Amino acid sequence: MNLFKISVANLKEKKLNSFLSALLLTLGIGMISLLLLLNKQLDEQFRRNIRGIDMVVGAKGSPLQLILSSIYQIDSPTGNIPLSEVNALKRNPFIKTIIPLSMGDNYHGFRIVGTTSKYVEHFQAKIKEGALFSKPMEVTLGSKVAKNSELKIGDTFASSHGLDSDGDAHNDKKYKVTGIFEPTGSVVDQLVLTNLESVWEIHEHAETPAAEIKENDPAHEEEMGDAHHEAEKQITSALIQFRNPMGLITIPRQINQNTSMQAALPSIEINRLFSLLGVGIETLRALALVIIVIAGVSVFISLYNSLKERKYEMALMLSMGATRTKLFFMLLLEGLILAITGYLSGIMLSRIGLWLFSRAAEQDFHYSIREFNLLPEELYLLAGALILGLLAAALPSLGIYRLNISRTLAEE
Repeated sequence: MNLFKISVANLKEKKLNSFLSALLLTLGIGMISLLLLLNKQLDEQFRRNIRGIDMVVGAKGSPLQLILSSIYQIDSPTGNIPLSEVNALKRNPFIKTIIPLSMGDNYHGFRIVGTTSKYVEHFQAKIKEGALFSKPMEVTLGSKVAKNSELKIGDTFASSHGLDSDGDAHNDKKYKVTGIFEPTGSVVDQLVLTNLESVWEIHEHAETPAAEIKENDPAHEEEMGDAHHEAEKQITSALIQFRNPMGLITIPRQINQNTSMQAALPSIEINRLFSLLGVGIETLRALALVIIVIAGVSVFISLYNSLKERKYEMALMLSMGATRTKLFFMLLLEGLILAITGYLSGIMLSRIGLWLFSRAAEQDFHYSIREFNLLPEELYLLAGALILGLLAAALPSLGIYRLNISRTLAEE
């Protein structure tokens, strides 16, 4: 007697009940699996990009907005700040590195960021083709920008004003592509990088070009030239790394109280963001668990009703030599088949959901979330589904041991 074939035949006989039980398990497991995937990959993306950045300074406004726009490039900047105030921070002994950023234009939706070579070094971006920008109006493309725009070394293009692709084009001044980065898995992949002078030149912020900012150079103030001209120049924000924890304690308060800028701490703001998102994630996870429990109850009811309807069949099989234990395991197998079907379908559903989410994130923010590998936590999810299927099937299946063969055959 092939228990597996009989179990499958029994499930096919009750198509609607079997489908409903498997569907509920699929939805519950799919939701939990998708939440696990998104939580892991979003957390990795966020943590990877803030690594080594202790503080961001920018125009006063929302600290979270400042972090999102300056580090992740997924929000509008809070405004501009004077370059002179940022350079004044270089004299603070607690500050190790300052990376200036200047934004305001895009090319086909990809942001153009004016900065220094320190930004490239910070994200450990390596040149795949060509060379790093070195003169005004030269750019180096992130791997994703190069792939989507099909720009090559030596090509020129006009940027569009603003951070949306539908802004007015600066056709009078064009950038020249000098290099393309290798994929880094960081925000650099989706950026067009140039030097600060390029952004100032495009927007005519200064009458004369300024010298390139040199990090950790005590002679920087002299190289910048006249302080009056420096004061006229503005940047969007600056990424700062401290020499020691004392900077974290003292500098942010000093900046917020004594300057026109605001200081935002990435670790605090991102933790706050995840705590806000966590409420919604926990709610969805609780809902998914409820659905899984309902699925378990559905399997229980389905097998309980099935056992009642098949009492004569069971009694007949027992009279022909089948043991009660074999019939018990046959019913258990039905529960396991439903659990495994629901699990596999749920895992497949979560990957489809992740792919759709990745497409939306790619279109709106140029971020890719495409790691579809099975997570260790999903193996625990499999174990949970199997236990649920076994319990849901075992409870009604115990009735096989109370079945009176002669009475059942006589009644039928």
